[in-house]
Amino acid sequence: MRIVLGLLLFVGVLAAQTPPAEELKQEARERVEAKAKLAQEITDMLFSLAELGYQEHETAKYLTGILRYEGFRITMGVSGMPSAWVAEWGEGKPVIGLMADVDGLPETSQMPGVARREELVPGGPGHGEGHNAGQAVQTTTALAVKEMLERHGLPGTIRVYPGIAEELLGSRTYMARDGLFKELDAMLSCHVSSRFLTSWGNRELALVSTEYTFEGVSAHGAGSPWKGKSALDAVELMNAGWNFRREHLRPQQRSHYVITNGGNQPNVVPSEASVWYFFRETDYANVKRNHDIGTKIAEAAAMMTDTTMTERIIGSTWPGHFNRPLAELLHRNMGAVGMPKWSDDDQRMAKAIQKLMGAEPIGLRTEIEELKGPTLTAMGSDDIAEVSWNVPTVNMRYPANVAGAVGHHWSSGIAMATPIAHKGVVTAAKVQAMTLIELYTSPERIEEAWAYFREQTKDVQWKSLIPEGTAPPAHLNADKMERFAPQLEKLRYDPERYETYLEQLGVDYPGVD
Repeated sequence: MRIVLGLLLFVGVLAAQTPPAEELKQEARERVEAKAKLAQEITDMLFSLAELGYQEHETAKYLTGILRYEGFRITMGVSGMPSAWVAEWGEGKPVIGLMADVDGLPETSQMPGVARREELVPGGPGHGEGHNAGQAVQTTTALAVKEMLERHGLPGTIRVYPGIAEELLGSRTYMARDGLFKELDAMLSCHVSSRFLTSWGNRELALVSTEYTFEGVSAHGAGSPWKGKSALDAVELMNAGWNFRREHLRPQQRSHYVITNGGNQPNVVPSEASVWYFFRETDYANVKRNHDIGTKIAEAAAMMTDTTMTERIIGSTWPGHFNRPLAELLHRNMGAVGMPKWSDDDQRMAKAIQKLMGAEPIGLRTEIEELKGPTLTAMGSDDIAEVSWNVPTVNMRYPANVAGAVGHHWSSGIAMATPIAHKGVVTAAKVQAMTLIELYTSPERIEEAWAYFREQTKDVQWKSLIPEGTAPPAHLNADKMERFAPQLEKLRYDPERYETYLEQLGVDYPGVD
Protein backbone atom coordinates (compact mmCIF):
# COMPACT_ATOMS: atom_id res chain seq x y z
CA MET A 1 0.00 0.00 0.00
CA ARG A 2 2.83 2.44 0.84
CA ILE A 3 4.26 1.88 -2.64
CA VAL A 4 0.93 2.57 -4.37
CA LEU A 5 0.23 5.72 -2.33
CA GLY A 6 3.76 7.02 -2.85
CA LEU A 7 3.55 6.43 -6.58
CA LEU A 8 0.17 8.15 -6.87
CA LEU A 9 1.62 11.20 -5.15
CA PHE A 10 4.63 11.37 -7.41
CA VAL A 11 2.50 10.83 -10.56
CA GLY A 12 0.52 13.91 -9.61
CA VAL A 13 3.69 15.97 -9.34
CA LEU A 14 5.10 15.07 -12.76
CA ALA A 15 4.84 18.16 -14.92
CA ALA A 16 3.02 18.03 -18.25
CA GLN A 17 6.01 19.59 -19.97
CA THR A 18 8.34 16.72 -19.02
CA PRO A 19 10.04 15.65 -22.28
CA PRO A 20 9.05 12.36 -23.92
CA ALA A 21 10.75 9.21 -22.63
CA GLU A 22 13.02 8.78 -25.63
CA GLU A 23 14.25 12.37 -25.37
CA LEU A 24 15.04 11.84 -21.70
CA LYS A 25 16.92 8.64 -22.46
CA GLN A 26 18.97 10.39 -25.12
CA GLU A 27 19.74 13.17 -22.67
CA ALA A 28 20.82 10.57 -20.10
CA ARG A 29 23.26 9.04 -22.58
CA GLU A 30 24.67 12.44 -23.49
CA ARG A 31 25.13 13.46 -19.86
CA VAL A 32 26.98 10.23 -19.10
CA GLU A 33 29.19 10.70 -22.16
CA ALA A 34 30.04 14.18 -20.90
CA LYS A 35 31.28 12.57 -17.68
CA ALA A 36 33.47 9.96 -19.39
CA LYS A 37 36.62 11.57 -17.99
CA LEU A 38 35.29 11.37 -14.44
CA ALA A 39 34.32 7.72 -15.00
CA GLN A 40 37.86 6.96 -16.14
CA GLU A 41 39.38 8.75 -13.17
CA ILE A 42 37.20 6.87 -10.67
CA THR A 43 38.02 3.54 -12.32
CA ASP A 44 41.75 4.24 -12.22
CA MET A 45 41.75 5.70 -8.71
CA LEU A 46 39.98 2.71 -7.15
CA PHE A 47 42.30 0.37 -9.04
CA SER A 48 45.30 2.13 -7.47
CA LEU A 49 43.81 2.04 -3.95
CA ALA A 50 43.27 -1.76 -4.06
CA GLU A 51 41.75 -2.06 -0.57
CA LEU A 52 40.62 -5.36 0.90
CA GLY A 53 37.20 -6.08 2.35
CA TYR A 54 36.17 -4.08 5.45
CA GLN A 55 39.24 -1.86 4.98
CA GLU A 56 37.97 0.24 2.05
CA HIS A 57 38.58 3.47 3.98
CA GLU A 58 40.43 5.49 1.31
CA THR A 59 37.95 4.25 -1.28
CA ALA A 60 35.07 5.48 0.89
CA LYS A 61 36.75 8.85 1.49
CA TYR A 62 37.33 9.35 -2.23
CA LEU A 63 33.85 8.33 -3.43
CA THR A 64 31.92 10.16 -0.74
CA GLY A 65 34.05 13.22 -1.39
CA ILE A 66 32.87 13.32 -5.00
CA LEU A 67 29.24 12.77 -4.03
CA ARG A 68 29.31 15.27 -1.15
CA TYR A 69 30.73 17.93 -3.47
CA GLU A 70 27.76 17.31 -5.78
CA GLY A 71 25.27 17.86 -2.96
CA PHE A 72 24.65 14.31 -1.74
CA ARG A 73 23.99 13.79 1.95
CA ILE A 74 26.48 11.27 3.35
CA THR A 75 26.00 8.85 6.25
CA MET A 76 29.24 7.10 7.23
CA GLY A 77 29.86 3.91 9.19
CA VAL A 78 26.45 2.33 8.59
CA SER A 79 25.58 -1.09 10.06
CA GLY A 80 28.69 -1.20 12.21
CA MET A 81 31.14 -1.05 9.29
CA PRO A 82 33.48 1.97 9.33
CA SER A 83 34.08 1.80 5.56
CA ALA A 84 30.36 1.54 4.69
CA TRP A 85 28.25 4.55 3.77
CA VAL A 86 25.05 5.73 2.13
CA ALA A 87 24.87 8.78 -0.15
CA GLU A 88 21.47 10.39 -0.80
CA TRP A 89 20.22 13.21 -2.97
CA GLY A 90 16.72 14.49 -3.70
CA GLU A 91 13.35 14.33 -2.01
CA GLY A 92 10.25 12.19 -2.18
CA LYS A 93 9.24 9.21 -4.25
CA PRO A 94 10.42 7.13 -5.92
CA VAL A 95 13.52 6.23 -3.92
CA ILE A 96 15.91 4.25 -6.10
CA GLY A 97 19.23 2.73 -5.08
CA LEU A 98 22.46 2.19 -7.00
CA MET A 99 24.88 -0.39 -5.61
CA ALA A 100 28.23 -1.90 -6.61
CA ASP A 101 31.14 -3.63 -4.89
CA VAL A 102 34.37 -1.85 -3.99
CA ASP A 103 36.72 -4.38 -2.36
CA GLY A 104 39.87 -5.92 -3.79
CA LEU A 105 41.38 -9.39 -3.38
CA PRO A 106 44.57 -10.62 -1.67
CA GLU A 107 47.60 -11.50 -3.77
CA THR A 108 46.21 -10.10 -7.03
CA SER A 109 48.37 -6.98 -7.37
CA GLN A 110 49.03 -6.51 -11.09
CA MET A 111 50.44 -3.93 -13.46
CA PRO A 112 47.53 -2.95 -15.75
CA GLY A 113 47.80 -2.97 -19.50
CA VAL A 114 50.61 -5.53 -19.84
CA ALA A 115 50.09 -9.14 -20.93
CA ARG A 116 52.44 -10.69 -18.40
CA ARG A 117 52.62 -11.31 -14.67
CA GLU A 118 54.03 -8.13 -13.13
CA GLU A 119 53.10 -7.22 -9.57
CA LEU A 120 52.76 -3.60 -8.54
CA VAL A 121 53.18 -4.60 -4.89
CA PRO A 122 54.80 -8.03 -4.34
CA GLY A 123 52.28 -10.26 -2.57
CA GLY A 124 49.89 -7.33 -2.28
CA PRO A 125 46.18 -6.84 -2.87
CA GLY A 126 44.69 -5.90 -6.20
CA HIS A 127 41.51 -5.78 -8.21
CA GLY A 128 41.54 -9.34 -9.46
CA GLU A 129 37.73 -9.24 -9.64
CA GLY A 130 37.42 -5.80 -11.19
CA HIS A 131 35.46 -4.20 -8.36
CA ASN A 132 37.23 -0.90 -9.03
CA ALA A 133 34.85 -0.30 -11.97
CA GLY A 134 31.43 -0.77 -10.36
CA GLN A 135 31.24 2.45 -8.37
CA ALA A 136 32.60 4.33 -11.39
CA VAL A 137 29.44 3.16 -13.17
CA GLN A 138 27.10 4.01 -10.32
CA THR A 139 28.62 7.36 -9.34
CA THR A 140 28.62 8.55 -12.96
CA THR A 141 25.01 7.39 -13.28
CA ALA A 142 23.95 9.13 -10.07
CA LEU A 143 25.49 12.47 -11.08
CA ALA A 144 24.03 12.39 -14.60
CA VAL A 145 20.50 11.61 -13.39
CA LYS A 146 20.73 14.13 -10.54
CA GLU A 147 21.33 16.82 -13.15
CA MET A 148 18.27 15.64 -15.08
CA LEU A 149 15.99 15.62 -12.06
CA GLU A 150 17.15 19.15 -11.24
CA ARG A 151 16.75 20.45 -14.78
CA HIS A 152 13.26 19.04 -15.30
CA GLY A 153 11.98 19.60 -11.77
CA LEU A 154 11.24 15.92 -11.25
CA PRO A 155 10.64 14.40 -7.80
CA GLY A 156 12.62 11.45 -6.53
CA THR A 157 15.51 10.37 -4.36
CA ILE A 158 18.78 8.78 -5.47
CA ARG A 159 20.71 6.60 -3.04
CA VAL A 160 24.18 5.18 -3.66
CA TYR A 161 25.44 2.23 -1.60
CA PRO A 162 28.82 0.45 -1.67
CA GLY A 163 29.13 -3.32 -1.62
CA ILE A 164 31.59 -3.57 1.27
CA ALA A 165 33.61 -6.79 1.65
CA GLU A 166 31.62 -8.55 -1.08
CA GLU A 167 34.40 -11.11 -1.49
CA LEU A 168 33.62 -12.10 2.10
CA LEU A 169 29.84 -11.88 1.52
CA GLY A 170 30.12 -9.53 4.44
CA SER A 171 27.96 -6.39 4.27
CA ARG A 172 24.54 -6.56 2.66
CA THR A 173 23.06 -9.03 5.13
CA TYR A 174 23.92 -6.59 7.94
CA MET A 175 22.52 -3.67 5.93
CA ALA A 176 19.31 -5.56 5.19
CA ARG A 177 18.98 -6.62 8.83
CA ASP A 178 19.30 -2.97 9.86
CA GLY A 179 16.64 -1.80 7.41
CA LEU A 180 18.85 0.22 5.07
CA PHE A 181 16.80 -0.82 2.03
CA LYS A 182 13.29 -0.54 3.53
CA GLU A 183 12.42 2.77 1.88
CA LEU A 184 13.63 1.80 -1.59
CA ASP A 185 11.28 1.34 -4.53
CA ALA A 186 13.97 -0.41 -6.60
CA MET A 187 17.67 -1.26 -6.58
CA LEU A 188 19.90 -1.21 -9.66
CA SER A 189 23.11 -3.20 -9.13
CA CYS A 190 25.97 -3.91 -11.49
CA HIS A 191 29.05 -6.12 -11.68
CA VAL A 192 31.98 -6.25 -14.07
CA SER A 193 32.13 -9.01 -16.68
CA SER A 194 33.45 -9.76 -20.14
CA ARG A 195 29.81 -10.08 -21.24
CA PHE A 196 26.89 -7.66 -21.49
CA LEU A 197 23.84 -9.29 -19.94
CA THR A 198 21.19 -9.28 -17.29
CA SER A 199 18.84 -11.91 -15.89
CA TRP A 200 15.79 -12.53 -13.76
CA GLY A 201 14.66 -15.24 -11.35
CA ASN A 202 16.81 -17.46 -9.13
CA ARG A 203 20.56 -17.10 -9.65
CA GLU A 204 23.65 -18.40 -7.83
CA LEU A 205 23.94 -20.12 -4.46
CA ALA A 206 23.10 -19.31 -0.86
CA LEU A 207 26.16 -19.18 1.40
CA VAL A 208 27.21 -19.16 5.04
CA SER A 209 30.75 -17.97 5.81
CA THR A 210 31.86 -19.04 9.30
CA GLU A 211 35.01 -19.64 11.32
CA TYR A 212 35.38 -22.39 13.94
CA THR A 213 38.01 -21.81 16.63
CA PHE A 214 39.22 -24.57 18.94
CA GLU A 215 40.92 -23.97 22.29
CA GLY A 216 43.18 -26.61 23.84
CA VAL A 217 46.28 -26.79 26.05
CA SER A 218 49.85 -26.24 24.87
CA ALA A 219 52.74 -28.52 25.79
CA HIS A 220 56.21 -29.50 24.57
CA GLY A 221 55.71 -31.45 21.35
CA ALA A 222 58.45 -33.97 22.22
CA GLY A 223 59.05 -33.70 25.96
CA SER A 224 55.45 -33.91 27.22
CA PRO A 225 52.89 -34.12 24.41
CA TRP A 226 50.57 -36.14 26.65
CA LYS A 227 49.99 -32.99 28.69
CA GLY A 228 48.71 -31.14 25.64
CA LYS A 229 45.28 -30.92 24.02
CA SER A 230 45.82 -30.05 20.38
CA ALA A 231 43.45 -27.50 18.86
CA LEU A 232 45.02 -28.28 15.49
CA ASP A 233 44.04 -31.94 15.87
CA ALA A 234 40.46 -30.73 16.29
CA VAL A 235 40.67 -28.68 13.10
CA GLU A 236 42.07 -31.63 11.17
CA LEU A 237 39.44 -34.01 12.54
CA MET A 238 36.69 -31.57 11.62
CA ASN A 239 38.02 -31.29 8.07
CA ALA A 240 38.29 -35.07 7.77
CA GLY A 241 34.75 -35.49 9.06
CA TRP A 242 33.37 -32.92 6.66
CA ASN A 243 35.21 -34.45 3.70
CA PHE A 244 33.71 -37.87 4.48
CA ARG A 245 30.26 -36.30 4.87
CA ARG A 246 30.42 -34.62 1.44
CA GLU A 247 29.55 -37.94 -0.24
CA HIS A 248 26.18 -37.91 1.47
CA LEU A 249 25.20 -34.32 0.66
CA ARG A 250 23.23 -33.13 -2.33
CA PRO A 251 25.33 -32.70 -5.49
CA GLN A 252 24.22 -29.05 -5.67
CA GLN A 253 26.28 -28.15 -2.60
CA ARG A 254 29.69 -26.51 -2.72
CA SER A 255 31.95 -26.14 0.32
CA HIS A 256 35.54 -25.07 0.90
CA TYR A 257 37.77 -24.17 3.82
CA VAL A 258 41.13 -22.71 4.80
CA ILE A 259 43.01 -23.16 8.07
CA THR A 260 43.44 -19.60 9.31
CA ASN A 261 45.43 -20.53 12.41
CA GLY A 262 47.32 -23.80 12.74
CA GLY A 263 49.52 -23.01 15.70
CA ASN A 264 52.89 -21.33 16.06
CA GLN A 265 55.67 -23.90 15.65
CA PRO A 266 55.93 -27.69 15.37
CA ASN A 267 57.40 -28.40 18.80
CA VAL A 268 54.54 -26.68 20.65
CA VAL A 269 51.17 -28.41 20.84
CA PRO A 270 48.79 -25.78 19.41
CA SER A 271 46.53 -24.39 22.10
CA GLU A 272 44.45 -22.51 19.52
CA ALA A 273 43.56 -23.26 15.92
CA SER A 274 40.88 -22.04 13.53
CA VAL A 275 39.32 -23.10 10.25
CA TRP A 276 37.17 -20.90 7.99
CA TYR A 277 34.38 -22.54 5.99
CA PHE A 278 32.13 -21.51 3.12
CA PHE A 279 28.95 -23.62 2.92
CA ARG A 280 26.92 -23.15 -0.27
CA GLU A 281 23.57 -24.55 -1.42
CA THR A 282 20.67 -23.59 -3.67
CA ASP A 283 18.30 -22.24 -1.02
CA TYR A 284 17.96 -21.08 2.58
CA ALA A 285 16.77 -24.42 3.99
CA ASN A 286 19.56 -26.49 2.47
CA VAL A 287 22.41 -24.11 3.23
CA LYS A 288 21.18 -23.88 6.82
CA ARG A 289 21.07 -27.68 7.01
CA ASN A 290 24.66 -27.99 5.76
CA HIS A 291 25.83 -25.30 8.14
CA ASP A 292 24.16 -27.15 11.02
CA ILE A 293 25.90 -30.38 9.94
CA GLY A 294 29.26 -28.59 9.82
CA THR A 295 28.74 -27.19 13.31
CA LYS A 296 27.82 -30.63 14.64
CA ILE A 297 31.02 -32.07 13.14
CA ALA A 298 33.01 -29.22 14.76
CA GLU A 299 31.43 -30.02 18.13
CA ALA A 300 32.31 -33.70 17.66
CA ALA A 301 35.91 -32.82 16.79
CA ALA A 302 36.14 -30.82 20.01
CA MET A 303 34.81 -33.78 21.99
CA MET A 304 37.34 -36.16 20.39
CA THR A 305 40.26 -33.90 21.31
CA ASP A 306 38.99 -32.66 24.69
CA THR A 307 39.12 -29.08 23.40
CA THR A 308 36.44 -26.40 23.31
CA MET A 309 34.92 -24.88 20.18
CA THR A 310 33.46 -21.47 19.42
CA GLU A 311 31.97 -20.26 16.15
CA ARG A 312 32.04 -16.80 14.55
CA ILE A 313 29.73 -16.35 11.56
CA ILE A 314 31.33 -13.82 9.22
CA GLY A 315 28.82 -13.36 6.43
CA SER A 316 25.94 -14.96 4.60
CA THR A 317 23.64 -14.61 1.65
CA TRP A 318 20.54 -16.16 0.17
CA PRO A 319 20.52 -17.14 -3.50
CA GLY A 320 19.65 -14.16 -5.66
CA HIS A 321 16.19 -13.68 -7.15
CA PHE A 322 16.21 -10.82 -9.63
CA ASN A 323 13.19 -8.90 -10.79
CA ARG A 324 11.80 -9.76 -14.22
CA PRO A 325 10.16 -6.41 -15.13
CA LEU A 326 13.32 -4.52 -14.12
CA ALA A 327 15.50 -6.97 -16.04
CA GLU A 328 13.35 -6.59 -19.16
CA LEU A 329 13.54 -2.80 -18.90
CA LEU A 330 17.30 -2.88 -18.37
CA HIS A 331 17.80 -5.28 -21.26
CA ARG A 332 15.87 -3.02 -23.65
CA ASN A 333 18.15 -0.14 -22.72
CA MET A 334 21.22 -2.33 -23.17
CA GLY A 335 20.01 -3.01 -26.71
CA ALA A 336 19.57 0.71 -27.34
CA VAL A 337 23.10 1.55 -26.16
CA GLY A 338 24.89 -1.42 -27.68
CA MET A 339 28.38 -2.74 -26.99
CA PRO A 340 31.41 -0.51 -26.48
CA LYS A 341 33.33 0.43 -29.62
CA TRP A 342 36.51 -1.58 -29.17
CA SER A 343 39.67 -0.38 -30.93
CA ASP A 344 42.24 -2.58 -32.63
CA ASP A 345 44.52 -1.99 -29.62
CA ASP A 346 41.77 -3.16 -27.27
CA GLN A 347 41.36 -6.36 -29.25
CA ARG A 348 45.13 -6.93 -29.36
CA MET A 349 45.27 -6.51 -25.58
CA ALA A 350 42.41 -8.94 -25.04
CA LYS A 351 43.87 -11.61 -27.32
CA ALA A 352 47.28 -11.28 -25.67
CA ILE A 353 45.70 -11.87 -22.24
CA GLN A 354 43.81 -14.87 -23.59
CA LYS A 355 46.97 -16.38 -25.07
CA LEU A 356 48.81 -15.74 -21.80
CA MET A 357 46.16 -17.69 -19.91
CA GLY A 358 45.89 -20.52 -22.42
CA ALA A 359 42.39 -19.50 -23.50
CA GLU A 360 41.02 -19.29 -27.02
CA PRO A 361 42.07 -15.88 -28.46
CA ILE A 362 38.56 -14.69 -29.34
CA GLY A 363 39.21 -11.09 -28.34
CA LEU A 364 36.52 -8.85 -26.84
CA ARG A 365 32.88 -9.72 -27.34
CA THR A 366 30.88 -7.55 -29.72
CA GLU A 367 27.27 -8.63 -29.09
CA ILE A 368 24.81 -8.23 -26.22
CA GLU A 369 23.52 -11.50 -24.80
CA GLU A 370 19.89 -12.50 -24.66
CA LEU A 371 17.90 -11.86 -21.48
CA LYS A 372 18.43 -14.85 -19.21
CA GLY A 373 15.90 -16.51 -16.92
CA PRO A 374 16.23 -18.66 -13.80
CA THR A 375 19.12 -21.12 -13.56
CA LEU A 376 20.65 -23.49 -11.03
CA THR A 377 23.94 -23.82 -12.92
CA ALA A 378 25.59 -20.65 -11.56
CA MET A 379 27.84 -21.88 -8.77
CA GLY A 380 29.03 -18.59 -7.28
CA SER A 381 27.44 -16.44 -4.56
CA ASP A 382 26.95 -12.68 -4.23
CA ASP A 383 25.36 -10.88 -1.32
CA ILE A 384 23.44 -8.53 -3.62
CA ALA A 385 21.03 -11.46 -3.25
CA GLU A 386 20.17 -10.22 0.26
CA VAL A 387 18.87 -7.02 -1.30
CA SER A 388 16.88 -8.93 -3.93
CA TRP A 389 14.69 -10.50 -1.22
CA ASN A 390 14.01 -7.12 0.41
CA VAL A 391 13.27 -4.85 -2.57
CA PRO A 392 12.87 -5.31 -6.36
CA THR A 393 16.44 -5.65 -7.62
CA VAL A 394 18.20 -6.13 -10.94
CA ASN A 395 21.88 -6.79 -11.61
CA MET A 396 23.67 -5.80 -14.82
CA ARG A 397 26.80 -7.60 -15.96
CA TYR A 398 28.70 -5.11 -18.11
CA PRO A 399 31.66 -5.68 -20.48
CA ALA A 400 34.78 -4.13 -18.96
CA ASN A 401 37.06 -7.18 -18.74
CA VAL A 402 38.36 -9.98 -20.93
CA ALA A 403 36.99 -13.47 -21.47
CA GLY A 404 39.58 -16.09 -20.54
CA ALA A 405 41.03 -14.15 -17.60
CA VAL A 406 40.67 -16.22 -14.43
CA GLY A 407 38.32 -14.99 -11.73
CA HIS A 408 39.87 -14.00 -8.38
CA HIS A 409 43.27 -13.98 -10.08
CA TRP A 410 45.83 -11.38 -11.13
CA SER A 411 44.94 -11.94 -14.79
CA SER A 412 41.54 -10.37 -14.13
CA GLY A 413 43.28 -7.14 -13.12
CA ILE A 414 45.26 -6.62 -16.34
CA ALA A 415 42.46 -4.85 -18.22
CA MET A 416 40.86 -3.06 -15.29
CA ALA A 417 42.67 0.28 -15.66
CA THR A 418 42.82 0.31 -19.46
CA PRO A 419 40.55 1.67 -22.21
CA ILE A 420 38.72 -1.68 -22.09
CA ALA A 421 37.50 -0.95 -18.57
CA HIS A 422 36.93 2.75 -19.25
CA LYS A 423 34.71 2.08 -22.27
CA GLY A 424 32.81 -0.65 -20.47
CA VAL A 425 32.12 1.65 -17.52
CA VAL A 426 30.75 4.47 -19.69
CA THR A 427 28.57 2.04 -21.65
CA ALA A 428 27.18 0.57 -18.44
CA ALA A 429 26.51 4.02 -16.95
CA LYS A 430 24.51 5.00 -20.03
CA VAL A 431 22.28 1.95 -19.58
CA GLN A 432 21.87 2.57 -15.86
CA ALA A 433 21.06 6.25 -16.37
CA MET A 434 18.46 5.46 -19.05
CA THR A 435 16.86 2.86 -16.79
CA LEU A 436 16.93 5.15 -13.76
CA ILE A 437 15.31 8.11 -15.52
CA GLU A 438 12.60 5.83 -16.91
CA LEU A 439 11.81 4.62 -13.40
CA TYR A 440 11.58 8.21 -12.17
CA THR A 441 9.17 9.22 -14.93
CA SER A 442 7.14 6.02 -15.48
CA PRO A 443 5.45 4.95 -12.24
CA GLU A 444 3.90 1.92 -13.94
CA ARG A 445 7.39 0.43 -14.26
CA ILE A 446 7.83 0.48 -10.50
CA GLU A 447 4.38 -0.96 -9.89
CA GLU A 448 5.14 -3.80 -12.33
CA ALA A 449 8.36 -4.50 -10.43
CA TRP A 450 6.51 -4.59 -7.11
CA ALA A 451 3.77 -6.83 -8.48
CA TYR A 452 6.46 -9.35 -9.46
CA PHE A 453 8.20 -8.91 -6.09
CA ARG A 454 5.01 -9.56 -4.15
CA GLU A 455 4.53 -12.79 -6.08
CA GLN A 456 8.19 -13.73 -5.53
CA THR A 457 7.90 -13.29 -1.75
CA LYS A 458 4.33 -14.58 -1.35
CA ASP A 459 5.42 -17.90 0.16
CA VAL A 460 9.10 -17.22 0.91
CA GLN A 461 10.09 -14.55 3.43
CA TRP A 462 13.69 -13.46 3.86
CA LYS A 463 15.37 -13.91 7.21
CA SER A 464 19.03 -13.41 7.87
CA LEU A 465 21.35 -16.37 8.28
CA ILE A 466 23.37 -14.20 10.69
CA PRO A 467 22.47 -14.78 14.37
CA GLU A 468 20.72 -11.88 16.07
CA GLY A 469 23.17 -9.47 17.65
CA THR A 470 26.16 -10.50 15.52
CA ALA A 471 28.35 -7.54 14.55
CA PRO A 472 30.24 -7.37 11.24
CA PRO A 473 33.86 -8.58 11.56
CA ALA A 474 35.17 -5.17 10.57
CA HIS A 475 38.65 -6.03 11.86
CA LEU A 476 39.29 -8.49 9.05
CA ASN A 477 42.15 -7.61 6.68
CA ALA A 478 43.31 -4.69 8.86
CA ASP A 479 46.71 -6.30 9.41
CA LYS A 480 47.18 -6.96 5.70
CA MET A 481 46.28 -3.42 4.68
CA GLU A 482 48.52 -1.95 7.38
CA ARG A 483 51.42 -3.94 5.95
CA PHE A 484 50.82 -2.91 2.32
CA ALA A 485 49.53 0.66 2.85
CA PRO A 486 52.93 2.43 2.54
CA GLN A 487 53.64 0.81 -0.83
CA LEU A 488 50.11 1.40 -2.11
CA GLU A 489 50.26 5.06 -1.09
CA LYS A 490 53.28 5.59 -3.37
CA LEU A 491 51.30 4.09 -6.25
CA ARG A 492 48.12 6.13 -5.75
CA TYR A 493 46.79 7.59 -8.99
CA ASP A 494 47.29 11.34 -9.37
CA PRO A 495 44.75 12.64 -11.92
CA GLU A 496 46.11 16.19 -11.55
CA ARG A 497 49.41 15.15 -13.10
CA TYR A 498 48.48 12.21 -15.32
CA GLU A 499 45.69 11.71 -17.80
CA THR A 500 45.39 8.01 -16.95
CA TYR A 501 46.89 5.51 -14.52
CA LEU A 502 48.63 3.80 -17.44
CA GLU A 503 50.43 7.08 -18.17
CA GLN A 504 51.44 7.41 -14.51
CA LEU A 505 52.86 3.87 -14.54
CA GLY A 506 54.64 4.41 -17.85
CA VAL A 507 52.69 1.69 -19.68
CA ASP A 508 52.65 1.91 -23.48
CA TYR A 509 49.19 0.47 -24.21
CA PRO A 510 48.70 -2.22 -25.25
CA GLY A 511 51.62 -3.83 -23.44
CA VAL A 512 51.85 -6.85 -25.72
CA ASP A 513 55.20 -8.63 -25.91
